[in-house]
Amino acid sequence: MASSDPLKQIFRELGQAVGELGFGPPVTHVYNPLSYAREAVEGYLQLACRGPVPALFLGMNPGPWGMAQTGVPFGTISAARDWMGLDERVAKPADEHPKRPVLGFGVQREEVSGQRFWAWAQARYATPERFFSHFFVANYCPLMFMEASGRNRTPDKLPVAERRPLFAACDEALRRTVEVLRPGLVIGIGKFAEDRARAALDATGVRIGRILHPSPASPVANRGWQHQAEQQLADLGVEFE
Repeated sequence: MASSDPLKQIFRELGQAVGELGFGPPVTHVYNPLSYAREAVEGYLQLACRGPVPALFLGMNPGPWGMAQTGVPFGTISAARDWMGLDERVAKPADEHPKRPVLGFGVQREEVSGQRFWAWAQARYATPERFFSHFFVANYCPLMFMEASGRNRTPDKLPVAERRPLFAACDEALRRTVEVLRPGLVIGIGKFAEDRARAALDATGVRIGRILHPSPASPVANRGWQHQAEQQLADLGVEFE
């Protein structure tokens, strides 16, 4: 298995770069799991980095019950702990929102998007090792943004002046990740991720595609996400075992 050290360095530097950025109202709290959940993030990278992969899945940013808790993209607890076997220490963010406590691997609530995505991976590939020999999964932006109410604010809703340095850091990290893993295909999970992949990787020649985001907020995704995603992957030329 290939060393995960290059990816660990990329994610450490990304976590530091975005951690130095400032964000104003209506954002009141920003979580950076690359910092407070670093041990969990690196445990995931140790498991998931198995050398060059045919394809890379790219999500948007952490969810409150997924990566914000476990450091794993779409990392709902039943996938990160029970399927992947991760159980690393997760500290607290510097400024914790009272409505979005970080409980690490002790969290009880599941993230629906993560349940759908990783349930598909488990059903199709059975073991994490087999899945990660075909795919790597990352989030484009490692930060979660919250308003005073606890409501998520997605990166695309930030002011241009805040997006510009954030996207620059995330673009660079994505390019470096692609250099390490050499995927022939980057698959955006949802339109935002596809658009950012195209913007960051336009000059690299890497093929870009998209599948439906598994969010329960999407009526389309609620009508059999796994079946639709598999058809979209097949249309992109992804070959399954």
